[in-house]
Amino acid sequence: MAHASGLADENFVPADFTHAESGVHYRIYRENGRDWLSFDRQSRDPVHGKRELLYYIGSGRRGLTYLFADDGFLFESPINWYGNKRLWDMTPAYLNAHEIPLNLPAHTNCLHCHVSGMRPPLDGTENDYEMPVLSGSGISCERCHGPGATHLRSGAIVNPSKLSPQARDAVCMQCHMEGRVSVERPGRHVYEFRPGDSLADFIRYYVTPASLRLGAVSQVEALAQSVCKKKSGDTMSCTSCHDPHSSPSREARVIYFRQKCLTCHGPDFGSKHHPEQTDCTACHMPASPSTNIAHTQVTDHRIPRLPSVEMPRLDKASASRDKVELVPFPDSREADDDVRDLALAWEQLANSGEENARARAEEMLERSASLVPDDPETLSALGYEQQRSGKIAAARKSYQRALALHPDLIDAATNLGVIEAQSGRLESAISLWSSAFARAPGRSSVGINLARAYCLAGRPDAARVSISRILEFNPDMSAARRMLEHLSRTGASCDPN
Repeated sequence: MAHASGLADENFVPADFTHAESGVHYRIYRENGRDWLSFDRQSRDPVHGKRELLYYIGSGRRGLTYLFADDGFLFESPINWYGNKRLWDMTPAYLNAHEIPLNLPAHTNCLHCHVSGMRPPLDGTENDYEMPVLSGSGISCERCHGPGATHLRSGAIVNPSKLSPQARDAVCMQCHMEGRVSVERPGRHVYEFRPGDSLADFIRYYVTPASLRLGAVSQVEALAQSVCKKKSGDTMSCTSCHDPHSSPSREARVIYFRQKCLTCHGPDFGSKHHPEQTDCTACHMPASPSTNIAHTQVTDHRIPRLPSVEMPRLDKASASRDKVELVPFPDSREADDDVRDLALAWEQLANSGEENARARAEEMLERSASLVPDDPETLSALGYEQQRSGKIAAARKSYQRALALHPDLIDAATNLGVIEAQSGRLESAISLWSSAFARAPGRSSVGINLARAYCLAGRPDAARVSISRILEFNPDMSAARRMLEHLSRTGASCDPN
């Protein structure tokens, strides 16, 4: 954990590979004491450039990615180091990309699990950070024991083993649980959680019980499904098997974890149950490919009794046939604020590709808006569903209410801009899109909409500025490059595409 993040030069892994689908040659190299990512494609649609790498995230044992800044906005490198396979490849979800994804914002929900001292992004932005972003390297004592300033001032320190079972487990859960979807509480952020707090006051997790997928961060959810945990109850926790202060060496690993198993099962059981196989985890906690990160293995914390038991997998066809169920984990309280979180969870599920969750999302959002009428996130999500359903007047009203409550909502401004442009209110659309794009310049689609609106308004110079801004952050975006070429050739005509 101490090596989970830091300055790029503290964990430097050189790269030199060509991505077949995009034809881009990537290099990570050191020059004059600085670390760089370069990208180059000579054949079709030539593109060249480089970015200075500032930080790394991930120790490299399972994976590692670098971060770079552009005009103060922090982005993830388009390529990742995959430690299990010891190779470089595209970042997850972009393995087959045909254009360079240089505009992947470094969100707090990714950073907070790898660092203990992180500046939040500036108000109204999603990845514009004051530098330096990290106050130190890795995960420090504070992640599990609370703020060091409190300890120095009063001598008080949080000992997770002395907390209630729920509070104890939350210390691990904050980073080793992602569920199918998660929703931050109104006005709160998970990176504000401190040991001893109720994690549910900051974030709610939701799972689809019938279809656990062993993702990279599924350990807590998987353990809860194990017979070991169900029979042991609150006496079993992550620290029953893992020492947060040290890890056994590769040579000592098998015996170390075997002793953890025999603590409960007893030495007599160990002498009779396959004594020739001392590695309990080889059969009962096998490594499986992660369902959400390529080239990565995940230990099955469900601890299946039979080695032949495999984790359930859902392909898109079976998922569309089955009724989707979404439940909170581990809390199941029902209250008005829970309805709000559950509604946003259904919306996230639908937007992740689970289209058979779409109707439930709109239904729950309508209910949430009636119970919690002044929640801007609910109103923005409801507006999107209404817009998708063709309820344009209702969607406009929802977006306007959301922005009146929270003027910095980027999605609400972006989507309302579409409605305004389609209704002939071009200047209103330009105002909404220019504000959103200024605060999220990595969102190239917003910049394209803005440039086209400027074209239609007879302002080609402003359109060129917008396209240039797009290409600063996303230089391989073919639509923007074609549009700029068309404007340069015609002088003032809009892009026909």
